[in-house]
Amino acid sequence: MTTRNAPPKSAKPRAGSLPYFTFRRLDGRVLLSNDAGFTASLSAADFARFSAGKLPAGAPLRAELAAKGFVREQTDFEGCAAACSKKNAFLGAGPGLHILVMTLRCNHKCLYCQSSAIGEKGGSGTDMSRAVARRSVDFALQSTNPGITIEFQGGEPLLNWDVLKDAVLYARRRGRELGREVRLALVSNFSLMTEEKAHFLLANEVSICTSLDGPADLHNRNRIYAGGNSHAATARWLKYFNARAAKQVPEYRTFNPSALLTVSKYSLGREKEIVDEYLKRGLSDIFVRPLAPIGFARNLWPRIGYSAAEFARFYRNSLDYMLKLSAAGKKIRERNAVIMLEKIVNGGDPGYLDMRCPCGAAIGQLAYNYNGDLYTCDEGRMVGWQGDDLFKVGNVLKDSYRKVMLAPASRACAAASNLESQPQCSRCAYKPFCGVCPVYNYETQGSLWGDMPANERCALSMGVFDALFALLAKPASAKILKGWVGK
Repeated sequence: MTTRNAPPKSAKPRAGSLPYFTFRRLDGRVLLSNDAGFTASLSAADFARFSAGKLPAGAPLRAELAAKGFVREQTDFEGCAAACSKKNAFLGAGPGLHILVMTLRCNHKCLYCQSSAIGEKGGSGTDMSRAVARRSVDFALQSTNPGITIEFQGGEPLLNWDVLKDAVLYARRRGRELGREVRLALVSNFSLMTEEKAHFLLANEVSICTSLDGPADLHNRNRIYAGGNSHAATARWLKYFNARAAKQVPEYRTFNPSALLTVSKYSLGREKEIVDEYLKRGLSDIFVRPLAPIGFARNLWPRIGYSAAEFARFYRNSLDYMLKLSAAGKKIRERNAVIMLEKIVNGGDPGYLDMRCPCGAAIGQLAYNYNGDLYTCDEGRMVGWQGDDLFKVGNVLKDSYRKVMLAPASRACAAASNLESQPQCSRCAYKPFCGVCPVYNYETQGSLWGDMPANERCALSMGVFDALFALLAKPASAKILKGWVGK
């Protein structure tokens, strides 16, 4: 279900008068941006004077705009080039995230599940074998990226514990032998966690992530677990891992656990309860993620979905509450905001593959299915489970790294997610910080390129950016937001 977005109010100035920039009218002000990632917020009157070339030469605003590349005759081209290079440094790195799907089996039946999970008793035929897991690790280590992250997912990866354990030990050994930086991560629902497994994961420096959708009634409504209380298991193990992280034993690094929130229709209106639940569980970051109509969620969209406008209200209310808590001394941040602020405020790349240009498909990540099939990303793998292998790029048992990187799907995704080739995106004020998802476009609009004026993901991103830039224009909230990224 999509609604049409009004095109962003951006324009190209008269030839010969000003350098190229884009702008958007927001809350009575005008936001300017350029390809180097510099922004400025002007009053409507100042924008009229600036665009007409009537800002006095000695005006402080003119000096600010000149320093950011908005005054043609005073543009610092070397500075702008350096800023572009910094925010696009990932382009020459190669895939850094390698998602290993240890099994398709899962003991939960989450309402919004986008993965290709089958029941816990589905048999071992959809478990990754030890040989495929080791070959996947070796393939990941061929990446030209100087540091890689291997993330173990499912289904529920703990259902294939013996192979997962072997893969962790193998990755650690091969990383040492090759002198490569290897980060390991596990995404689990915690229902099968034991102290023995937890100790192994901690001793091998595997970071831990789970799902937490809010208070018990909301979490259990979204994340159905026939074997018991999903929320209770999540709360128990978050407490356990937080306690271990606080100790920081000298033998190895211990990471604070993290959790992911997926916003369903049942979440709307419960922003404060959800944020309070994260604080209660010792979590200082909350990732307010919109639900995508992909996989199982697509069939249930009328029941659990919502419009971009509804999500924008939820997001802004959540952000406002977190800013209020932060002002009162509580340690809490919103991850979407942190990711975008790293780009907007610090001019860097936070490593969030969904909002890169081009996106992270193949060039930033690879998804390794249980049988060794390789996909541009985990979302592409989900499309493959439905019988459409458009996003498949090879198999670890058969294909070379070079062949995978040059696969038609790898190149098509890079081309389709280049915002310069998107008519609406190329003139949007948020282009320096945004990205499109070819899988989302394909699943919802039947094309890798999509149709941005009618694209719900575009509208969702627009709502997030509008909220952030409106708050950045206010000194009190801007101070807190910038503090989230160390400014």
